[in-house]
Amino acid sequence: MSQHLLLPLVVFAIRPIPGDFKDSAFGPTQEQPEDLDCGRPEPSARIVGGSDAQPGTWPWQVSLQHGGGHICGGSLIAPSWVLSAAHCFVTNGTVEPAAEWSVLLGVHSQDGPLDGAHARTVAAILVPDNYSAVELGADLALLRLASPARLGPAVRPICLPRASHRFAHGTACWATGWGDVQEADPLPFPWVLQEVKLRLLGEAACQCLYSRPGPFNLTFQLLPGMLCAGYAEGRRDTCQGDSGGPLVCEEGGRWFQAGITSFGFGCGRRNRPGVFTAVAPYEAWIREQVMGSEPGPAFPTQPQEPQSGPREPREENCTIALPECGKAPRPGTWPWEAQVMVPGSRPCHGALVSESWVLAPASCFLDPTDPDDAPPGDLGAWRVLLPSHPRAERVARLVPHENASWDDASDLALLQLRAPVNLSAAPRPVCLPHPEHYFLPGSRCRLARWGRGERAPGPGALLEAELLSGWWCHCLYGHQGAEVPLPGDPPLALCPAYLEEEEAGRCWNDTRWSLLCREEGTWFLAGVAHLSSGCLRPRAFSPLHAHGPWISHVARGAYLEDQLAWDWGPEGEETETHTCPMHTEHGACGLRPEAAPVEVLWPWLAEVHVAGDRVCAGILVAPGWVLAATHCVLRPGSTTVPHIDVYLGRAGASPLPQGHQVSRLVISIRLPRHLGLRPPLALLELSSRVEPSPSALPICLHPGGIPLGASCWVLGWTDPQDRVPVAAPVSILTPRLCHCLYESILPPGTLCVLYTEGQEGKCEVTSAPPLLCRTGGGSWVLVGMAVRGSRELFAAVSPEEAWISQTVPEAHFLPPSGSPYWPPEGSDLCPPDLAGASGSPRAALFLLLLTPLIQG
Repeated sequence: MSQHLLLPLVVFAIRPIPGDFKDSAFGPTQEQPEDLDCGRPEPSARIVGGSDAQPGTWPWQVSLQHGGGHICGGSLIAPSWVLSAAHCFVTNGTVEPAAEWSVLLGVHSQDGPLDGAHARTVAAILVPDNYSAVELGADLALLRLASPARLGPAVRPICLPRASHRFAHGTACWATGWGDVQEADPLPFPWVLQEVKLRLLGEAACQCLYSRPGPFNLTFQLLPGMLCAGYAEGRRDTCQGDSGGPLVCEEGGRWFQAGITSFGFGCGRRNRPGVFTAVAPYEAWIREQVMGSEPGPAFPTQPQEPQSGPREPREENCTIALPECGKAPRPGTWPWEAQVMVPGSRPCHGALVSESWVLAPASCFLDPTDPDDAPPGDLGAWRVLLPSHPRAERVARLVPHENASWDDASDLALLQLRAPVNLSAAPRPVCLPHPEHYFLPGSRCRLARWGRGERAPGPGALLEAELLSGWWCHCLYGHQGAEVPLPGDPPLALCPAYLEEEEAGRCWNDTRWSLLCREEGTWFLAGVAHLSSGCLRPRAFSPLHAHGPWISHVARGAYLEDQLAWDWGPEGEETETHTCPMHTEHGACGLRPEAAPVEVLWPWLAEVHVAGDRVCAGILVAPGWVLAATHCVLRPGSTTVPHIDVYLGRAGASPLPQGHQVSRLVISIRLPRHLGLRPPLALLELSSRVEPSPSALPICLHPGGIPLGASCWVLGWTDPQDRVPVAAPVSILTPRLCHCLYESILPPGTLCVLYTEGQEGKCEVTSAPPLLCRTGGGSWVLVGMAVRGSRELFAAVSPEEAWISQTVPEAHFLPPSGSPYWPPEGSDLCPPDLAGASGSPRAALFLLLLTPLIQG
């Protein structure tokens, strides 16, 4: 069985328990007649990691029922009294009505009670006054039965320890209950009582384990009145549904209740032993509540010397258990790599997840033409090859995922080996993530073969990658308007950013791949990818998070491991749900996290190096195209195409976070036809496509010009040598005011901007910086490119929509907004004070006060 209450994975605000548990007048100095025989079961020929108990072995174990079903455990301490956990009965600070609860005694299987089993209603539920929350201690409750239990071979009370009673650290004790056998894995029919042997841990050892970050970076302060039992390596524990049940230890021929199952961080997790309420400190409280009952609980005298287990030193050292999975001598040498050999088929690559089970794609073994998806019948001919293993292993059973035939993300199957392999030898299992596992952005990952297919040429399986943040992954590859899962919620996808350029001519679409990610030197099987398309490496992987419970349910003993790395950084501390901006028919464009520094992350900003003597600003508008100002990339009167290099993913001398630098040659320059005039905008065709990433992503375009409600910036760099991106907020003037300020000198389609005070000199003008706006929906759009020599004038992009769409069909145009940006204006005449007032501070002030603007 596995353990107790599974605490929600949140950070606790721990404070000292109010009050104390010193002996009262009803303490151990007051002797009670020991006419109640306790702690002696009938002679008898044994929850996570536990086994079925024998009938009559634990006659004090009771089942607490609410609404006709088992909720918690408890222990009979006297004919009319049951001891359990407060958290079973307290909701929002209020104790639930006793009349809603009943107690089953003498039960072994919840399906079929033994002779002597019977039920009692509950007359009262008592909890300590200082109980408020399970993690703050005092988690115990007394239930007074409406009528005494019938004592007999199957129903007997447990002995209680006195306040002075000390159980030796290291003592082997037993926990019992009908709780889950693993996290989210209920005890199967016929619901036989489970038992598990646990060792008592000293306070220092337990606190040492809980002082190390665990699930969700949690640490925990052990409080007075708590005790720990379990193992640093985990795998044996109590679990949900065991709460309130007893932890008992044998001393002097009697069984004493040392603890009450209280809570834990998951069930059976490494370095997370179960936390129990220690019974001995509550002797006075128990005596006070049951005073007057005849007979009451028995508190026998403890033997002079405990019968088992050495005493723990006062200042003990604790040994942190390290993962037993995920260790590889070097990347690419995967000791869990398994090849399933099915006669008549190519080998299917999978992964060893325990000593007896291999995980692989179900599609390797299920016939898609079979309406029943029945697996092949002759498993006897199947073999599994493991690294450095002398013989091929036989297959005993195939268990496909129940959704494997219709859900690509569930294309999984578990194969049970006929004989377990020796994990102390060469084959080692890979670690698997729990559902709440958060692979940190920037985690170092590798690809490994998965399913059928040949190895990619060259070092394909060793490709190194860094994980993108959840925001980038879901907004690049998810659905339009998708909500980005918060850290700790199961992700919908995992996306690697590869640290090597895509090699031309290499195809990846004949092989499926798994994603292995490393934390603190331990490798996790994080996700699996479907067949790639267009010869591209896989961009998004289906996470294994959601399948951990299924894998552990089928393959008991699979190595689900807690998160090992906790340097979350600002991105990992997100607590608000974000929605991705809209996509166009060609996918995502114009993505930039709201929290990104203004000076750094502009994934569409390109450095356009022209013939080695100048650098222009360009904007990526499609995977293979950059838009730039014509005057910057072509010399006046020149008809030849200069040598041009384009760089993306740069912030001055440094690559962007969550990405890497991309470089391309320009192989052609396309210009629109403008009658008698040199067009202001040029499209640069790149030598090869750029795959979407946080360092190279096309911007959106808007067919209506300036989107409604947009805020705008001029984007460029202050120093043309270091080229660290800067953004200057601006307001865009209405066409009428722009015409009035620059009367008779503006070509059609020119935009005029007014800088926020003090921002005018932020962007140098020789590089022809772009004008960008952010829509109300969060997408960034390109509005214009700077006119030669001017900070305030920009050539609008929207008049060139037809030319751009024809030249670059993949350009990302947002859907039209349906209404024009500019409001109707009453007169075409310019106010006398504005005509020819360009550059005048008085005119600028007049504009700010009297004219409608787009505010940056």
